[in-house]
Amino acid sequence: MLQEYREEISQLKQEIAHFSKIFEKHNELDQKAKDANEGRLHLSDSELEVIKKEKLMLKDEALGMILEYKKSQA
Repeated sequence: MLQEYREEISQLKQEIAHFSKIFEKHNELDQKAKDANEGRLHLSDSELEVIKKEKLMLKDEALGMILEYKKSQA
């Protein structure tokens, strides 16, 4: 997730517990979606859609925090 902000992500994960939780939850949901798509986890289409929407919301929240962090460092 957001590979172009690797350095900022590393810093934020160390400094802000909420960011770390967001990042971990996103990765957990990402793995569930991959497992479902590859047949290792059986989910209905609606369950998978909910996971994808939550993943996107977490990514948006994380990106907002990253951009705010970058602005504060400028």
